[in-house]
Amino acid sequence: MGSFSFMHILVVAVVVLVLFGKGKVSALMGEVGKGISAFKKGVGDGQAELEKEAADAARDVTPPVEKDKA
Repeated sequence: MGSFSFMHILVVAVVVLVLFGKGKVSALMGEVGKGISAFKKGVGDGQAELEKEAADAARDVTPPVEKDKA
């Protein structure tokens, strides 16, 4: 199995356009764009949450030294 050439991709795009029409294809691409944006936002939120948890876990939790131990 070889890789797809530009001509293969062009033929698939034309067939999809003929089957579904310009309106459906543009609406579908809009939804794909929204999905990608939501995915990127989710990844960013998750990474921020992980960084916050790492910062909380990295704080010093050793007890203070007692002055009058004797």
